[in-house]
Amino acid sequence: MTGTLIHVGSRPAAYHGRATFFDGIAPVPQEVALGIDEAAGALVFEAGGDSYGWPLEDIREVPDQAGGDLYVLRLIDDPLAQLVLTDRDLAPRLPRRRRRQPGADRGLIARWAAAALGSVALIIFVLVPIMADQLARFIPPEGERALGEVTLTQIRNALGPGSVAPVPFCDAPEGAAALDKIRDRLAAGTPLPQDLSVHVLDHKMVNAFALPGGYIVFFRGLLDAAETPEEIAAVFAHEVGHVVSRDPTRHALRSAGSIGVLGLILGDFAGGAAVLYLTERLIEARYSQAAETGADLFAYGMLERAGLSPAALGDMFERFREIGGEAPAIMTHFMSHPELSDRIAAAEAAVPAGFEPVPLLSDSEFRALTAICD
Repeated sequence: MTGTLIHVGSRPAAYHGRATFFDGIAPVPQEVALGIDEAAGALVFEAGGDSYGWPLEDIREVPDQAGGDLYVLRLIDDPLAQLVLTDRDLAPRLPRRRRRQPGADRGLIARWAAAALGSVALIIFVLVPIMADQLARFIPPEGERALGEVTLTQIRNALGPGSVAPVPFCDAPEGAAALDKIRDRLAAGTPLPQDLSVHVLDHKMVNAFALPGGYIVFFRGLLDAAETPEEIAAVFAHEVGHVVSRDPTRHALRSAGSIGVLGLILGDFAGGAAVLYLTERLIEARYSQAAETGADLFAYGMLERAGLSPAALGDMFERFREIGGEAPAIMTHFMSHPELSDRIAAAEAAVPAGFEPVPLLSDSEFRALTAICD
């Protein structure tokens, strides 16, 4: 597969050489004899019974992706067919061998990319929420309960120490009895559509959240941060508001749908990253402004009917602000719209004139509640 230039004086007159030809259709190499048709300005050869004429000005060289010791030629308008030579003797006769392959219409590519991104955004931010809201209405209570149970298990596993053991439940008897007392006091004045399952996780995070099926979960860190049992009851009532509105179910379906779409796009078919992302989204659920406002309003009414001041919710919000500022990274579930200052003011304004709260827990019961993980 060597080629040589035949000179007449100092002017190249003809070229004779050999190469390996790949037609881009069959994966079969063909040994061909090369020549130059001076009149046509073309590199000519025969292969498989066909005659080829490659215009010299349309031949470009491409990098040898294998060993780098071969000379590979292609036509500018044919990305498949190629000639492979072992020397570069033909290079001086190829005036435009360094020319790049014509690029695609970048404007068209940009428009298609923008359309693709727009379609993904439409699916994630519009279609998935609509479908999740509709689907949430048809999930039977037992299905919703099972979803909450599985999700709680995932959260405990994800937050476990070193992810080798789940976060333990806190269930010291006296503390559990105090928490049950809060639940019963709140539920006595507000009939609930389903039974509540209340748990405390032995984790320092200052947080609480609701899950599908009536699950309400507190972290030890939130109990440590509260200064009164009424503050804990206020957070409890807020989460019950989310349960009644089925916000956790809709949020879980939206998150699962969104990460399902992203998993298909990014190739996370195993779903490992999806589970972790879903867990994070459920723990730090940022509901819509309407959902947060609705849960606050529900809590005001529930607290008042239980003989507790709605201002207790504002007191707990104030506690969060003292811990981390106006918009701390912790307790992001409660930092959603509207602004924390506005929510504190709204809670204080929700207290009826002349309202006299009824004590919730004794000092010993409150100490038992805050020591439920000991």
